[in-house]
Amino acid sequence: MERNNVRKGFVFKRYEAEDIPPFDKLFEIFKELITHTSGDFDEAIEWLRQLDVEYQLTDENYTIDDFIEDLKKKGYIREEIDPDGNGGMAITAKTERAIRQQALDQIFGKLRKSRSGNHNTKQVGLGDEHTGEFRDYHFGDSLDKISMTESLRNAQIQHGADDFRMTEDDLVVEETHHKSQMSTVLMIDISHSMILYGEDRITPAKKVAMALAELITTRYPKDTLDILVFGNDAWRIEISDLPYLQVGPYHTNTVAGLELAMDLLRRKRNTNKQIFMITDGKPSCIRERDGDYYMNSVGLDPYIVEKCYNAASQARKLHIPITTFMIASDPYLERFVREFTQANQGKAFFTGLKGLGEMIFEDYETNRKKRIKG
Repeated sequence: MERNNVRKGFVFKRYEAEDIPPFDKLFEIFKELITHTSGDFDEAIEWLRQLDVEYQLTDENYTIDDFIEDLKKKGYIREEIDPDGNGGMAITAKTERAIRQQALDQIFGKLRKSRSGNHNTKQVGLGDEHTGEFRDYHFGDSLDKISMTESLRNAQIQHGADDFRMTEDDLVVEETHHKSQMSTVLMIDISHSMILYGEDRITPAKKVAMALAELITTRYPKDTLDILVFGNDAWRIEISDLPYLQVGPYHTNTVAGLELAMDLLRRKRNTNKQIFMITDGKPSCIRERDGDYYMNSVGLDPYIVEKCYNAASQARKLHIPITTFMIASDPYLERFVREFTQANQGKAFFTGLKGLGEMIFEDYETNRKKRIKG
């Protein structure tokens, strides 16, 4: 990755005294640099020092070394010994959370966190999401659904304050919605093309994944999100792995990614499932039953493409819609994605890197409204 890539999307100016504490100002930039360097602390600090020289981010009262000491004191970095016995600094889980929150704020805006974090259904009955609609109590209604405020108000109106008492006729129940879960698998292409042609595509993809993870875990905690990456093969990664994600010298085994995604979703007990796939290229690799790889990077290989269509059809039979976010635009790729989407009866978006996060957020919100049916 070229160092000048880090400046894309940033506007720096000469440091001026502001109300923002020096640490907070530098920390915002540091989180961006850590994302670009895939968690490499030393490289991020080297970039930060270069930016400081060019844009005077600090002064004699607060230096980059002071900032590093504050990172230690606040628990954002820690001492770490590598397998060769060399010491160094590494970011902590606290920093990983801060990076995810920043990605959420940048991509999805300052979303209000919901306490309940679940999905409504159209069916009214026993549930735990209040609708604001009330009715009289009927024998057999769950007692924990009784609205004490409305019931006390009823009793006071009907019996008066002097002769206050509460009877069954005073009880009021608030209607609630059933809730259900949404299980999502996010597939991220880490083939070599994600950093080719002078364009860093993996960093925006990482940011989207971190933002989606933060959105689901904070706003919809009963939902599930699994993240997998696919190159020559496919494997699941943890949310905590996202800042360190890098592109490899891989082809694009879309079939392996889809098969793993379906396997993960088969294990979910709820019925509302979906796959999001972020990719920038054509499928160019599959693994045969004997373990050998069949690869072809020239054009669209009919054999590989047919395997992809079959996987899309299989997901459709399992009632798992696939939403494809193609972050490249070539006529033959668009044709493949259209036919792939038709085989699955899913959706596809042809988009550049700009707006990718907002698009995925909007689609997630739309899907949860459509798919949750009680």
